[in-house]
Amino acid sequence: MILDKFKLDGKIAVVTGANTGLGQGICIALAEAGATVVGVARRSCEETAAQIEKDRFFELRADLSDMNNAEYVIDETIKQFGRIDILVNNAGIIRRADVVDFTEQDWDDVMNLNLKMLFKLSQLAARQFIKQGAGGKIINIASMLSFQGGIRVASYTASKSGVKGLTMEMANELAKYNINVNAIAPGYMVTNNTEMLRKDEKRSAEILARIPAGRWGMPEDIGGACVFLASSASDYVNGFTLAVDGGWLGR
Repeated sequence: MILDKFKLDGKIAVVTGANTGLGQGICIALAEAGATVVGVARRSCEETAAQIEKDRFFELRADLSDMNNAEYVIDETIKQFGRIDILVNNAGIIRRADVVDFTEQDWDDVMNLNLKMLFKLSQLAARQFIKQGAGGKIINIASMLSFQGGIRVASYTASKSGVKGLTMEMANELAKYNINVNAIAPGYMVTNNTEMLRKDEKRSAEILARIPAGRWGMPEDIGGACVFLASSASDYVNGFTLAVDGGWLGR
């Protein structure tokens, strides 16, 4: 039955940025599909855990701005569960300033977390997948700014364009190991990153006027796409970035 291909029973999934927003929605969706979820975040995941069956969620505190914590995340997951099957690189930050005023610190902070840590975790997960010999799934959270330029978000646009490209590159190399690498590009979602935009009535109205669906996306809107890409239903999908944007990119 086709619906059986979407089940994640027995799978171990690592989700970064799991305490709020899109990460929280992804954790809930994967757990509902049957996976045991290791939620990684710098802060407490209590709110996420409260919405998931107790035996399907394990909180792992780690500050992913510290590159040394990549090994800790993967090693601790293996220590607790003996394997890893799915990695969702969701953690990310954004900094806003005009190009002429953009600081090197704001550039480095965003690039390190959004792209360098994503690569490092993916590399470590891929090594473990190969060791296990049963393939695996890597899902990167990209952005509409993987396709567009944006305004006042130089390092974010660069990092998310990098995520799209790196997703394709890793898929090219890892497909032979039965490892699928894909990405999801969320549209304008109700998250911490968009709080400033949503509070700006003029800008928010302009954004909504261009979204065919006529609303901001919610974290749960990402759930179905993530379950699909994490499941065997997507075994022949490699290197693709799927827009979940209410139609924004098609406008």
